[in-house]
Amino acid sequence: MHICTSNTMSLADFFTPIDLKKIVPKSGYYTSQLGSKIEHHSVHFPDLEQKIDVAVIGVLDDRNSVNNSGCALGPDYVREKLYLLNEGGYNTKIVDLGNIRQGQTVTDTYFAVKTVVNELIKKDIIPIIIGGGQDLTYAQYMAYEELEQKVDLVIIDSHFDLDDDIDNENIVTTSTSYLNKIFLHDPNYLFNYSNLGYQTFFTSQDSLRMMDKLYFDVNRLGELSGQIAVAEPIIRNANMVSFDIGAIRSADAMGNTNATPNGFYAEEACQLCRYAGFNDKLTSIGFYEFNPAYDSNGQTATLLAQMIWYFIDGVYNRKKDFPLHPKSQYLIYKTSLKHDDHELVFVKSKKSDRWWMQVPYPTGGSRNERFHLVPCRYEDYKTAVSGELPDLWWRTYQKLT
Repeated sequence: MHICTSNTMSLADFFTPIDLKKIVPKSGYYTSQLGSKIEHHSVHFPDLEQKIDVAVIGVLDDRNSVNNSGCALGPDYVREKLYLLNEGGYNTKIVDLGNIRQGQTVTDTYFAVKTVVNELIKKDIIPIIIGGGQDLTYAQYMAYEELEQKVDLVIIDSHFDLDDDIDNENIVTTSTSYLNKIFLHDPNYLFNYSNLGYQTFFTSQDSLRMMDKLYFDVNRLGELSGQIAVAEPIIRNANMVSFDIGAIRSADAMGNTNATPNGFYAEEACQLCRYAGFNDKLTSIGFYEFNPAYDSNGQTATLLAQMIWYFIDGVYNRKKDFPLHPKSQYLIYKTSLKHDDHELVFVKSKKSDRWWMQVPYPTGGSRNERFHLVPCRYEDYKTAVSGELPDLWWRTYQKLT
């Protein structure tokens, strides 16, 4: 498939229908199962002008996935398990658009993913991307270019997909180097990058120093293990999330050539996905690198289907408490630092008990707003009450300068 860049192209032109013979059980679906609730593209492409909340998208391209050939075949295996799950007690408005065909070149595939995700976001539909290689994160990110907004990006991965030795003039976008393309993209519309779950022995000290210099948020697996709630405000700050299935320990998700013994537990992965769905600000999520050739008994496909279920459950349980309106639904807390007359302001939602911190824009800036709201934890408020400046406040302020 060679991609035409004409504006007259329909989104349907990027997709192949779902082969239901591969997915639907012989007995069909119960009325409570998602398979009977999701409108899927098997014959006719769904009408995107109707009220839709979520769209499932498969991407059949793994050419730039490093050492994980076969992950392009993953989407239908996940669908088979996802459609068997029961609806969570809400009135779902979900469509499955089918699979984005592999383009003539990888760049063609990126263009298709970028175009589809961009159009869905503009229609207020949340795309759930099932890849393919994690290099597709770059295409997912590029969908935000025309939206004229800064992007907060959260990637759940055991590695930083950043090549320290890369020639920045000739970057090849692969599943292990796509962050180079995102960080160096011109114009730059990345406000913040956060990693959840990196493992130190997979991470160079040079890249850690670079993350610190850029005031990015990187969170070692050990800091989150057993206390996954620490990740909630980080995910709540994201416009988009990219989840590498290799971030989950191999005992729980072996369907990936690059799976390793350590990583998130299955239930932690599901909790991270529910946090993502619960985030009012999040407008796209991608699940990458699942390779059915290495799966055992369909366990990884089942886990990935359950992760998507938890994401959808989060979407349908959003509190809609961001942006902070009306003010009557929030509590304001103010505290001063030691040896400083500067006041820190925290906001707590009465609806969800979630916290935000106000970080002022530097003086002299041509901003309409006086401060930037960053999601935080109650522990950040306690740090401020003790007279100390929360590290999150400082790093956010530096990014605003």
